[in-house]
Amino acid sequence: MLAGGVGAARFLRGLHSLLEPRQLTIIGNTGDDDTFFGLHVSPDLDTVTYTLAGRVGERFGWGVRGDTFACLSALGRYYKESWFQLGDRDLATHIFRTDALRRGESLSSVTSQIAQRHGLRSTLLPMTDDSVRTVVHVAGRGALPFQHYLVKGRGRGRVQRVELKGVHRARPALGVLTAIRQADIVLLPPSNPIVSIGPILGLVGVRDALRKTGARVAAVSPIVRGAPIKGPAHRLLRGLGHEVSPFGVANLYRDFVDLFVLDRRDATHASRIEGLGMRTLVTDTIMSTPAKSRALAAAVLQEVEA
Repeated sequence: MLAGGVGAARFLRGLHSLLEPRQLTIIGNTGDDDTFFGLHVSPDLDTVTYTLAGRVGERFGWGVRGDTFACLSALGRYYKESWFQLGDRDLATHIFRTDALRRGESLSSVTSQIAQRHGLRSTLLPMTDDSVRTVVHVAGRGALPFQHYLVKGRGRGRVQRVELKGVHRARPALGVLTAIRQADIVLLPPSNPIVSIGPILGLVGVRDALRKTGARVAAVSPIVRGAPIKGPAHRLLRGLGHEVSPFGVANLYRDFVDLFVLDRRDATHASRIEGLGMRTLVTDTIMSTPAKSRALAAAVLQEVEA
């Protein structure tokens, strides 16, 4: 599964309950990574880890459940800005990661160790061990690192361009292309297609591997009734000239997706999407509870295996 953001994590909590965990390989987006207080933070990798470990914060779908913010409050005395919310338990993960990276370990190695310490039995791979950073160009505000755009700026402003710095030089992490080529099923969850899935697809060889894999490839729309369930996907799609609809998302994946899943409230888009050469599944895609996550994952698996 290609994963980025809270939507991916919520889909994973359902999928993980249906499969033998060791059968599941998750390729995580690292375009959102950034440095705060000198620490390397990998938000998407950590959200997946905490979710599958049963420790994710319930209110927002990220961070550690029940975390406190005493250290962040203290850091405010020394740093001009402390807007990125890092909890006390969450900080332990970032300290461990940063220390290992400074000792010369790869992000893949560190990610594996963190996953194991949290009891994960599935394989979690960063998309690359190289540096790729998503930068959003916003009218009147210039080039913003993704977390500055999303968290500090709350995703506001007219998007003019999205830049993936370093993506053309970066190489997929060891195991990424093999996982795609040898998979039975490849899943794209309801993640932002521009900044969560886009950086993974932008790596050399990934899109080609998806076109050539013998696996069945399914994608779930993150857009329902013209808006994302969470996040600024509508602003990014619109700013880059794409239709803000399930069709607009499907069109971005048209060269490799076999099955496209859209919410029943968007059923009128099904025929247009089928015109792109995909089968469609119309179902309830709102994962407001673990049970609904499981039901959606089960419906997708059943349909993709049909």
